[in-house]
Amino acid sequence: MISFKNFSFKYNNVVDKTLKDINITIDKGEKVLMVGPSGSGKSTLSHCLNGLIPFSYNGEMEGSVIVDNIKPYEESLSDISKKIGTIMQDQDSQFVGLSVGEDVAFSFENDAIPVNEMKVKVIDALELVNMVDFINRSPHELSGGQKQRVSLAGVLGSDAEVLLFDEPLANLDPASGKEIMQLINDIHKRTNKTIIIVEHRIEDVLDQLFDKVIIIDKGKVKAIGTPDDILKSNLLEKSGLREPLYVSAMKYANCNFKKINKLTDFKKLDEESKENIKNWFKNNSKNTSIKDNNNEEKILEINNLAFSHNKNKNTLENISFNLSKGEILAILGNNGAGKSTLCRLITGILKYKDGSVFLKNKCIDSWSIKKRSSSIGYVMQNPNQMISQHMIKDEIGLGLKCRGYSKEEIDIKVEEVLKICGLYPYRNWPIGALSYGQKKRVTIASILAINPDVIILDEPTAGQDHKHYTEFMEFIKSLANKGISIILITHDMQLTLEYCDRAVVLSNGKKIADNKPSYILTDENIIKQANLKETSLSTLAKAVNIKNTNDFVQFFIDYERQVKGNE
Repeated sequence: MISFKNFSFKYNNVVDKTLKDINITIDKGEKVLMVGPSGSGKSTLSHCLNGLIPFSYNGEMEGSVIVDNIKPYEESLSDISKKIGTIMQDQDSQFVGLSVGEDVAFSFENDAIPVNEMKVKVIDALELVNMVDFINRSPHELSGGQKQRVSLAGVLGSDAEVLLFDEPLANLDPASGKEIMQLINDIHKRTNKTIIIVEHRIEDVLDQLFDKVIIIDKGKVKAIGTPDDILKSNLLEKSGLREPLYVSAMKYANCNFKKINKLTDFKKLDEESKENIKNWFKNNSKNTSIKDNNNEEKILEINNLAFSHNKNKNTLENISFNLSKGEILAILGNNGAGKSTLCRLITGILKYKDGSVFLKNKCIDSWSIKKRSSSIGYVMQNPNQMISQHMIKDEIGLGLKCRGYSKEEIDIKVEEVLKICGLYPYRNWPIGALSYGQKKRVTIASILAINPDVIILDEPTAGQDHKHYTEFMEFIKSLANKGISIILITHDMQLTLEYCDRAVVLSNGKKIADNKPSYILTDENIIKQANLKETSLSTLAKAVNIKNTNDFVQFFIDYERQVKGNE
């Protein structure tokens, strides 16, 4: 179905080749996972498949690429789209219809299919993704998971033999992500289409079966193998990717992978592996020290906050929690639970109906957004939505300039913040020359410049590979160690386990939990209510008959911190 032979590609405005000597064969009906760090070339490879290269991005090609007996670079985009359907990471940019039905009908309209026939095809496509009941709704009113389903229905209607998914889990809560992966798997079984998924969240994706995994790094194919072959090796780690947590745990426990037939089906382990894991836990749990944030100094107190978009129903109801100095707190919950609304109430962007907020024991209910922003910084998920200046120095100093600081004071403070954020070497650069992760640091630096007590970050690691994710979160941890309190709105369960001291969980506008992440992510009731997802660590603990799953999860996190701290 797909063949790359000695294929290389270089963008016109770049000196080096982005893809180098690629040789890949994907058979009809195969389901393939493509992984690699940011900048590895996997997006470029995808663009070569769906025709965006050369029709949207120009460059020089060598070798050949064939998709279902055609060479994409010799065809029109219209012809290619009949062979390969692409479901983009940002679904909003893919919608063209005012309603779900209109959007799915778009490709049929382009093919001039009669209306009666078209209606049948639209309903058939929506039935495949369980979205018929939403046929008259606007796509923009839907949740992230529902948008994914509609995008998929629009592509399924085209009869394309290949489906290409670009980070399908990026904007979804864990349970919705699991549903989408199950849906893709069901469609694969029913239609036998060739499916390619490009994704960073390897543990979540490998919940489902794949025929092969392709690792791309530095423009080259580093490995092609079955999920088991890849997981048993160190290839993911060597490429700067995060292997599933249960695989790391089994490696620490010195399990013999040669004796394990199906590593991806780790719920059915052999007795020797079970004993290894239990002994590792038993012999080392006393040596790991669980470090709690015992700082008693309360920075932020949220008391019985309530908010509603309309008079009939509260969006948030009786939300209360505290935040200590230097604490990293995760706000978890399903899409639409009220996480972002809560943070907008804290920053003053929205006005709460009832309740109060205290900052360092002072009630700030009457404070303006400007006054609150001097103590509570808010970093959006997309840094491009926050940046307004051309040069890095000007962006970081803007908040100080607006507050009337002198040029000398601004220069001193900006230089200090640049060093803290690891941006000093780029101090004279234009922001447009920075990577996505560096831009995120600039937005944090601009808030650090005004000495906040609290920083709120919305999905701080979305779309980042493991290397950049780790660098970024270690930087956030260093800020917490300096006494700045951090609130993270996140769907990332691994991030919550690895870096957060505590988690507050919202569901349907109410707080349903406030505890250590290891307790929350092993509680089946909380997981179900808040659309979270049980981590593979707690599943592994159950598989080897360890009763206190939360203790095992916490032990793993502490053990790994020690190992990495000693490296």
